[in-house]
Amino acid sequence: MRIALVSPYSWTYPGGVTRHIEALAESFLTDGHDVRVLAPFDPDDRRTRLLHRGAAPQQRPVPDYLIPLGGTIGFNANGAVSNLTATPSGVLKMRNELRAGGFDVVHLHEPVAPTLCWDACASANAPLVGTFHAYSTNRITNNVANVLGARRMLNHLHVRIAVSEAAAWTAQRFYGGRYRIIPNGVAVPDLGAPKTPSDRLRVAFVGQAVERKGLPVLLRAFEALREHIPVELTVVGANRSEVEPLLLDDRGITVLGRVDDDEKRRVLERADVLCAPSLGGESFGMVLTEAFAAGTPVVASDIAGYRDVVRDGLDGVLVPRGDATALAETLRDLWLDPRRRAAMGVAAAAHAQRFAWPRVSAEVVGAYQDAIETPSPRTTAERIGVRIGTVPADMQPKIAAQRKLPSIEPPAPAGSSSSRRPVLALVRKVVMALLALAVLAGTVLAFRRIGVDKVGSALLDSSPPWVLAGLGIMCLSMAVRAVAWEAILKAALPDARVRLRDAMQGTFIGVLMSATLPARLGEPSRALIVARRTGRPREHFPIVLGTIVSQTLLNILALVLLGIVTLSSVKIFKGHQDALVVATIAPLVLLAIVLIAPPLLSAARHTRFSKLQELTGRARRALARVRDGLAVFRQPRLGAVALFAQLGAWVLQWISCYVLLVAFGLDDQAGIGAAAAVLFAVNVTAVLPATPSNLGIFQAACVVVLSNGYGVSHADALGYGIVLQAVEIATAVLMGMPALLKEGLSWKDVRLRAMQTSPVKLKAQPRHGSATQGSAAEA
Repeated sequence: MRIALVSPYSWTYPGGVTRHIEALAESFLTDGHDVRVLAPFDPDDRRTRLLHRGAAPQQRPVPDYLIPLGGTIGFNANGAVSNLTATPSGVLKMRNELRAGGFDVVHLHEPVAPTLCWDACASANAPLVGTFHAYSTNRITNNVANVLGARRMLNHLHVRIAVSEAAAWTAQRFYGGRYRIIPNGVAVPDLGAPKTPSDRLRVAFVGQAVERKGLPVLLRAFEALREHIPVELTVVGANRSEVEPLLLDDRGITVLGRVDDDEKRRVLERADVLCAPSLGGESFGMVLTEAFAAGTPVVASDIAGYRDVVRDGLDGVLVPRGDATALAETLRDLWLDPRRRAAMGVAAAAHAQRFAWPRVSAEVVGAYQDAIETPSPRTTAERIGVRIGTVPADMQPKIAAQRKLPSIEPPAPAGSSSSRRPVLALVRKVVMALLALAVLAGTVLAFRRIGVDKVGSALLDSSPPWVLAGLGIMCLSMAVRAVAWEAILKAALPDARVRLRDAMQGTFIGVLMSATLPARLGEPSRALIVARRTGRPREHFPIVLGTIVSQTLLNILALVLLGIVTLSSVKIFKGHQDALVVATIAPLVLLAIVLIAPPLLSAARHTRFSKLQELTGRARRALARVRDGLAVFRQPRLGAVALFAQLGAWVLQWISCYVLLVAFGLDDQAGIGAAAAVLFAVNVTAVLPATPSNLGIFQAACVVVLSNGYGVSHADALGYGIVLQAVEIATAVLMGMPALLKEGLSWKDVRLRAMQTSPVKLKAQPRHGSATQGSAAEA
């Protein structure tokens, strides 16, 4: 049989689909078929690296059966990078090869992916088979494909294959049609002797350092696990520069980077367990079957794609995705039960036979035969319908897309936070969307009411030298904040080496991340930077987080003082003097809660309700860390430095706001009191940002304060708000980007680690009696 395998993805940036096609072609050749693979091919040159954001292609041999179709561009898709053809030359070359090749069947992989397979659906003149590899719940991208005609285009396929139930679910939900499940294959070698016993648990991770692969979750779990049992982690697929920024401590971790198939197989054969902590978007998980073929059990996230491969409790264990604590506990349990681990390895090796290439390729050839034997259209209407894609080429009744297909994601345990998470996430998304729409509508109305020309004139009339002066003062305030934080850190970590430059690095990076990330991730970002520099990052990280609370209390005090100035100077607050009293005692009440709450929570430890005990325990530990961070206030010298530096930073910001009023010529109308009111308003409204950098709400706060309180025109107030926010964002970029470069990190590195910063604590377990595991008992 003469077979054409068409891939939309670059041969030299290989992923799961490319590996699948390569192995399938080799299997067909072994069976005597004539095979050609049509795929893009990126040379290792400057242009290629530019189009793939600096990533170099792999140096791979060009097999005789490969027909290169030109270069690609890297696109972010489904939590990873897809390297796809974006020029017509590759499409034209593919058309010519398909028309002249005399193929018995054309097999398209990922038919919906642009542009090669999409075009081949309409241009190929042979029976068509399509394999769907992806699992996706993204309505936007899939429905955009439908708007462009995907359902009609896919009707040209004579047989549709899905590599898993998850992939079939995606295709059925968005595109309709019939699908037969034929999994990805794996080379199954004859295993030799059983694994050599080791004095430590050998964990392997195979995958890229992209967010959906969950490497930061595994690193958090490993950092906790390392304190309880002897364990080592080998990372394959991600290089040292990608992994190092995600680490607090690299003890016991070996990073091999990208390796060839033989080396990957040796790592899997040596490992006691493969860990696949993916967060989602996996349709199958070829690395799981590769581990099975090596006789290695897996611990994987309980997600739809992995459920099709792992038999929970037999050849692997499924754990809730994103739960680093559950992952660490599962790995520890496997170490403490070597018999169970060995039995799972035997079951894994047996299960691998289901995915052996001889069996998988035979099933694919069966699909080819069915495609070739598909009856021809009988009537003129059917022939026209098949030609234009309104009638399925398989000549069976059409199956429409099933938009309300039930989710195949595993249900969370009843009553758990995970079970409530989808509802809470949906509510949060709806609320944030409504707020964003309200901000957008308000912005449009504001510009229409005020007049774009008036706002533009206000911006043009501002004085650039004064704006630059305001920017310089704002940058200086960030440096003074770092001085305050250094004093707090020295008091909380008396035995650690805390340097001003470290506090500055953390502060500048934290400001940058706060300006560009949601959910206040700037705070754990800067704590991570400083903890990494103290020498004992895992031990010190919670304390460093506690010091941020000390700074927060000082910020509250500063806001109270600004509030007093504001309430005293703005006419709209006259008659509300009670608010002054409340604002003055608020920080004192908060401080009292921090100091007296731990003893009160300790009394709750004796309650009969386990859930209440757990909640009060967490609150007690959190407040204890906060009290550790407040140590600076027990040391007069450091406490004075922290107090005056932090308040001084706020004074500098206050002056910067005033300088910008001068830049707009508003200082006669709105003086130093107005600057305090603006600073107070924009910080209070930023507590729960509804948009990135609180865009829109920031300007609205400026307009309300300056217009209603000081009689400034709406155009001038809005222009001032735009420039003030631009100065704050410019400060974050000017201070944060050099700090990131100096730290050797990228914005993505800090973001990935900041999203996984919660420390993992494992409960101690009793010592096991096994002599083999004696060294693994809890300390």
